[in-house]
Amino acid sequence: MIEGLNPGLILILGALLVPFTSGFIRNIYVLALPIIGLYYTWSLGLGSFGHVEILGHTLILTKIDALARVFGTIFHIAAFAGLLYGLHVKDPQQHVATLIYAGAAIAAVFSGDLVSLFSYWELTAISSAFLIFASRNERAFNAGMRYLIIQVTSGVLLLAGIALYVAQSGNMDVAPMELGSAASWLFLIAFGIKTAFPLLHNWVQDAYPQATVSGTVILSAFTTKLAVYALARFFAGEDILLWIGAIMVIFPVFHATLENDLRRTVAYSMNSQQGFMVIGVGIGTELALNGVAAHATVSILYTCLLFMATGAVLYRAGTAKITDLGAVYKSMPLTAMFAVIGSLVIMAFPLTAAFASKSLILSAALDGKMVILWLAMLFGAVAVIDNVGLKIPLFGFFKPGEDMGLQEAPKHMLLAMGVLSVLAIGIGIFPSAFFQILPYPIEYHVYTASHVVTQLQLIIFAALVFVCCVKFNMYPKPQDTLTLDFDWFYRKPLKKFAINLGLLINAGYLGFLRMSQAVIGWFITKARETHGGQGLLSRTAASGVAVSIVMLLFGVTLLLVY
Repeated sequence: MIEGLNPGLILILGALLVPFTSGFIRNIYVLALPIIGLYYTWSLGLGSFGHVEILGHTLILTKIDALARVFGTIFHIAAFAGLLYGLHVKDPQQHVATLIYAGAAIAAVFSGDLVSLFSYWELTAISSAFLIFASRNERAFNAGMRYLIIQVTSGVLLLAGIALYVAQSGNMDVAPMELGSAASWLFLIAFGIKTAFPLLHNWVQDAYPQATVSGTVILSAFTTKLAVYALARFFAGEDILLWIGAIMVIFPVFHATLENDLRRTVAYSMNSQQGFMVIGVGIGTELALNGVAAHATVSILYTCLLFMATGAVLYRAGTAKITDLGAVYKSMPLTAMFAVIGSLVIMAFPLTAAFASKSLILSAALDGKMVILWLAMLFGAVAVIDNVGLKIPLFGFFKPGEDMGLQEAPKHMLLAMGVLSVLAIGIGIFPSAFFQILPYPIEYHVYTASHVVTQLQLIIFAALVFVCCVKFNMYPKPQDTLTLDFDWFYRKPLKKFAINLGLLINAGYLGFLRMSQAVIGWFITKARETHGGQGLLSRTAASGVAVSIVMLLFGVTLLLVY
């Protein structure tokens, strides 16, 4: 193996051989790639590798520090779990897209220069779109095209920012920057699109549920968390991120409550949890950045787990809509159990991973005396208990009624869910061991009496409110409708504007063609009148007349010249 090779390239280059394998060999091969990549990542250690000089600039192809290694590690684990979950897929396109997508995200995390970062940033956008197109229906195609436009827009803005930044500073290293220049704002907007900032977030709910069953799991792990890593790398401590994150925490929870589709519910919840990480980046202290890395890791675990559980229901029942489901737990008890585990983790129940990771960010906010932000995060933590932690198990899996007669999820799906569940619970039981891999040294005691009692009180009272609202018909009843928020603007008026603009341009083009045809027709008519038939210029003239005309023209020319 080439010394200093970016670990992400193991998956990217390995994907090229997938079409030449099949069956059991393909399954073993695709599962081996992320394991090899993870082993290689840790065997490299910390440092910079692969320095290349191009046009007076130094490209650092591989740079591993403690922050990058945390994200690279969970990305490898998510790739393995996602591929294990999707072993039933016989479509090599999905395996290739998954490996390239995961490999590009890993390679981007370990990129030490802006050119490499941009290259892998765009590769994640293009490769991930194929997981949506793989559903092979009209809705998936439309969602995939919208997704691709938004993701490529992020890349174009990033490229423009890189060009301005390098022109101004002459520096091409991946390093912190301060807001204040056009280049830095372009970076922030590019990262914000993929982080799902408010008003830039709807591509998540639009595209993820339209992907394949296994594709949604893969999509939930990489793009948004790569963007969180980029924010932490470039903009740690920027105050504007505090309030952006606060809005992210609060705004999506209302839509998660209204959603009928289980996978869209999880997608909205993922937006809200991203807000915790953005706030942590905005705080910018070592404790906060440890919390960002920890919660990004944990978020991947429980988000993938919930998407796996709801995806298994979709795989067996053909739907993930609450209004179409019955007592799923009777025929899919193991899947229901894993859904409960995922829900307990996202609720930050004691002895689960999120109980440890969320507390780091909340403590960092209190240390900075950011009471309003702390309250916003507390509201989000309580809301997620109701709209995901309780709603998904009770409405999606444990509804009263007849057995739906479904089959339990395939064994490889259950095994993938089991792997993530063990990790999520293991981190919760042994948080100090998990804290050892975080970017900065940390002495933090998770299981204090006040912390445990406070969290249990939040969960108990939130559950009580949820039960009372359901009992007295105050909780919104799921309806078989599509809930739109800001995406209404580009699905409705912006779409109408684009269509009308296209019609106007087409009408102008057709008018130009008609005018051009009329002008050309006039010239042809005049040419026929003068040169055709008995036209003036088509008549035969005497030789003497022709010579006289030539001599006249010659004389005029001499007078003009001399």
